[in-house]
Amino acid sequence: MLKIVERLSRQSKATIFLALDLLLLPLALLFAFLLQDMPVSALTLLGQMLPVLPYILLLAAGVSYWLGLPKVQLIAYERHAVSQTAVLAIVVASAEAALCAVFGPELPPGVHVVFGLIYLLLMVGTRAVMLQVVLALYRRARPRARVLIYGAGNTGTQLAQALRSHEGIDPVAFVDDNKSLQGLTLMGLPVYAPSRISEMVKARNVKRVLLAMPSHSQPKQAQIIQRLQALGLEVQALPSFAQLIGEEALVDKLTPVPPQSFLSRDACDVSLQGCAESYAGRVVLVSGAGGSIGSELSRQILACHPTKLVLYELSELALYTIHQELSQRVSGTDIELVPVLGSVTDPRQVRRVLERHGVQVVLHAAAYKHVPLVEANPLPGLANNVFGTQTLARAAAEFGVERFILISSDKAVRPTNVMGASKRMAELIIQDMATRTLAHSPGAKTVFTMVRFGNVLGSSGSVIPLFQEQISRGGPITVTDPRVKRYFMTIREAVQLVLQAGAEAGGGEVFVLDMGEPVSILQLARQVIESAGYSVRDADHPEGDIAIDIIGLRPGEKLEEELTLSTELIHTAHPKIFCAREATLSEIEVAAFLRALRQAVAVGDEEGARQVILRWVEGYVQSDLHRKTS
Repeated sequence: MLKIVERLSRQSKATIFLALDLLLLPLALLFAFLLQDMPVSALTLLGQMLPVLPYILLLAAGVSYWLGLPKVQLIAYERHAVSQTAVLAIVVASAEAALCAVFGPELPPGVHVVFGLIYLLLMVGTRAVMLQVVLALYRRARPRARVLIYGAGNTGTQLAQALRSHEGIDPVAFVDDNKSLQGLTLMGLPVYAPSRISEMVKARNVKRVLLAMPSHSQPKQAQIIQRLQALGLEVQALPSFAQLIGEEALVDKLTPVPPQSFLSRDACDVSLQGCAESYAGRVVLVSGAGGSIGSELSRQILACHPTKLVLYELSELALYTIHQELSQRVSGTDIELVPVLGSVTDPRQVRRVLERHGVQVVLHAAAYKHVPLVEANPLPGLANNVFGTQTLARAAAEFGVERFILISSDKAVRPTNVMGASKRMAELIIQDMATRTLAHSPGAKTVFTMVRFGNVLGSSGSVIPLFQEQISRGGPITVTDPRVKRYFMTIREAVQLVLQAGAEAGGGEVFVLDMGEPVSILQLARQVIESAGYSVRDADHPEGDIAIDIIGLRPGEKLEEELTLSTELIHTAHPKIFCAREATLSEIEVAAFLRALRQAVAVGDEEGARQVILRWVEGYVQSDLHRKTS
């Protein structure tokens, strides 16, 4: 039967509808006569109408075609089509009354009115019955997906109305958080509380939920979707009005609040005029030039007008990105920009680059810096951060580089993770290089120094971009521990102070930047949420938008970082730069830990590498995870 219905052409369906309407006309007349108290029988009156009936039928057919009623699909037969049907019934009843007045039989005026009403009801009712029959055929042939509609507001009820005639979807109930709506029946569907979803899923075999709450914020919708997906349900969200009319791009153009807005102090803006002469007219190499720090170093070095800037980078994409950006800046100047794709752990390439380009200043920012990743991959982290520093520093001394500046981290101070330990080892290597250079060759050209600072706002993988990305997904924001605090500085001010410290260096110093007071990460998370226009969801505010989940400290992570191994800080010419006086290892000791570490890395011995760190890095404490597995 369903196949017969589907094979009918549109013209055939129109002919059927017209024939049906014409057949209903005499039937409506018969009912009208039956309902009236007439002196003769209804069939006798209908027989008396036979002379004028053909004319009424012809008029009905013509008006119906003119109105387009036969072409209206059953699924589209709604308010407008019903009004057109009413027009047809009025025209036919008026014509019937006129013809009866002229040719007979004489009938009371009420008969004509009743005839018109009955004819209208028969046409509308017949189509409604036919629609239900066709839908029933489709349901049997193609089982409909039973769905819940989440949201019983205007959008949800309109969706339910639209789905009533849908071939493949059968709405079974509403779900809404609004307690005033729960227990009501809207559009013939009951409204339930969200707590009863799992019950309805089992009882009514529901597989899908339609989220009809476009006015809710994205985090709110994300929370609901996550809860529903946890029940194994497919979730489809109704688009917002902005999406429907094509204005969603306006939302996409809204940019997150810049990271420097979350600095709990005024950012320090250092003029480079005082130190620019240390880099002007020189060949400068920046290792890790595509990273957050390295790229900003490269930008600010260009402002000092070097003759050549060598961009040394392991990542092809990062090197391409920074080279494209800086190429536009040096256009029209006499500054040469040289991209070098490679690793600082390759001695042959490092020596070739320094010799070929006559490098005079090295800013060593290349490092694996993400604590959890290096903790999970200690040997590559140690090889890159320790041996890379040794390779580049030795080559710098060999080719008479004027200045070598190591970019270090506060995580190098009494580290509890491999990344911090690797940076401390890099510091020890640079301190040893500085000591040997000054002791063995007082007139040597290379000045080895290092600059240590904490977290940089907005750098790749740092906390604020992570929070903003988690908010864009609807949350939650993850914080390791409510007591965690970190030092923060903007990339711009950190790099300005690095260049200033590097210009002042005499050799062997450990420069420490003044980063203000440490910032609570939990409080920072709240600020980022509120700056995005959302509210924090917690026990006191369960209706908030974004939750903050405490996930526990990761392996090797500390509650608070330190900037120095000692409390003794020496003031320098700049108020934001200090010099730390710290103990160093001897040349023999540095050679010993490098030899032991190289042997552990060569044979892939992670535990052996950790034991080397434990032996030589002051204050290093293995994380609980590695203490248990060792």
